[in-house]
Amino acid sequence: MTKISVIIPTYNRLERLKNCLESFTKINYDKDLFEIIIVDDGSSQSLDNIIKSFEKILNLTYLKQENTGPATARNNGATKAKGKYLVFTDDDCEPDTEWLGHFNKIWEINPDAVLGGKTINKLTNNIYSQASQCLVDYLYKYYNFDTQKAQFFTSNNFALPKHIFKDLGGFNTTFPLAAGEDRELCYRLFQQDFTMIYVEKAIIYHAHLLTFKGFWRQHFNYGQGAKYFHSIKTKNIKVEPIKFYWQLLTYPLEWDTNNNQKLSIIFLFLLSQIANTFGFFLR
Repeated sequence: MTKISVIIPTYNRLERLKNCLESFTKINYDKDLFEIIIVDDGSSQSLDNIIKSFEKILNLTYLKQENTGPATARNNGATKAKGKYLVFTDDDCEPDTEWLGHFNKIWEINPDAVLGGKTINKLTNNIYSQASQCLVDYLYKYYNFDTQKAQFFTSNNFALPKHIFKDLGGFNTTFPLAAGEDRELCYRLFQQDFTMIYVEKAIIYHAHLLTFKGFWRQHFNYGQGAKYFHSIKTKNIKVEPIKFYWQLLTYPLEWDTNNNQKLSIIFLFLLSQIANTFGFFLR
């Protein structure tokens, strides 16, 4: 009986997807108890060869859709899921061998818990990927300081009971860009008092290659996502205090990296906030 359905949206990243699926062959969890649902979001290249190379090793389901974004892909994957629990990750992520086991341990104690795990940047020599991950780490520290009452999880390491996901209507697919729909879903979960637990031991390794242009675009899109989020959640939206931004800019000093990287990340944090502001106020 399938207990966990892992849903992975993918778009034009064949090599990353191959690495992702390879990591699942090494996972320390009964392969009869989980399935993997790959949702191709309109890739220009066929995934057939990759799927064929893993379908005898892993319990795979392969879906195709027109290019309508990862939120729609995740929702479509969830409709085909056979598991009691849904676990979401991305095609550029590789789970630790104990990833699903750590989630399962929590569900054995609290079967209705909504869970989020820890993400580690795999591309440590890419300063933009490092800065992007450092920013996520800060947000987790700020919003999930009480691990048993967490408030925010990113969609690449996010797990919850299927019935809760279904009752809430899944990810909001009206966001104009792939930015903010995980925040919005977490907001709904938190507002309805679901138990949200940060599981630090549930680790995935993220290989998201970024350039200067890609870093700027990512955070510009986050600003646009934040603008849309505020437009649909006009009540009880909390504006973060000044200390939030001061602590954000100084957080890289706490990171376990060399001083040159710390200074570069602080600069990129400033840049990210400028890009975010532009995205929020410009159409």
